[in-house]
Amino acid sequence: MNNQAIGIFDSGVGGLSVWQELIKLMPSESMYYYADSANCPYGEKSPSEIVDLSSRIVDFLLEKDCKLVVVACNTATSAAISELRRRYNLPIIGIEPAIKPAALLTQTGKVGVIATQGTLKGEKFKNTRNRYAQNVEVWVQIGYGLVELVEAGKADSPQAYDLLSQYLNPMLAQGVDQIVLGCTHYPFLIPTIEQIIGKQAQVINPAIAVARHTLLVLQHHALKSDSRQVPDYQFFSSKDELELQAFVATIAPQFAKQKFVKMPL
Repeated sequence: MNNQAIGIFDSGVGGLSVWQELIKLMPSESMYYYADSANCPYGEKSPSEIVDLSSRIVDFLLEKDCKLVVVACNTATSAAISELRRRYNLPIIGIEPAIKPAALLTQTGKVGVIATQGTLKGEKFKNTRNRYAQNVEVWVQIGYGLVELVEAGKADSPQAYDLLSQYLNPMLAQGVDQIVLGCTHYPFLIPTIEQIIGKQAQVINPAIAVARHTLLVLQHHALKSDSRQVPDYQFFSSKDELELQAFVATIAPQFAKQKFVKMPL
């Protein structure tokens, strides 16, 4: 048994959509979450900037004795995960747009992907698309402004509805019946997305698959915690720990009294 914590990080609060699935699946695992909100969003940063920021966060999580790291950020996965795996000797799990299940589920042969610029321009996305979507049409859309709205707690605002309508309605008009969320911030927009798409399309959130994969990796490396352990949850932000705490309080109120710390990179 290994009772060290799982480290999770994102450019901001978006990775909490992955954290939510991890705690559901592995309730005895301690988890330390790092939100780099001071440098959010990552979508328009250069790959070298993202590698530098991600490496500094992993260094911090290793100082906290984390046994495994989940890169709960599509943009950071795309730009940095290969280098992170080269530099660090511990399991590192990433996330990428779920094009494979979308291609398998589509009835119209048309799927949509909404993601950040960094994800859509990255080699990982191109390779995944070429591998799994050869027989379907893929419509892509950069979600300009969506990360910022989620970070500001405005996922259910009129601004979010208007932006998402601009991005999703053209896809629906083309007959897209699967919409892949290619950014971990976007699951917090699902209620607004569903108002727009109704029953015309299905939303695919890859966070559940990431949690399942994390469990398999823990088992494979004999890193699972003692099932009797009382887990330790800690939250760190490079910007304002109170903003992070307020966000956690809205999505998981039972965790709002855990440890929240401002920790600039």
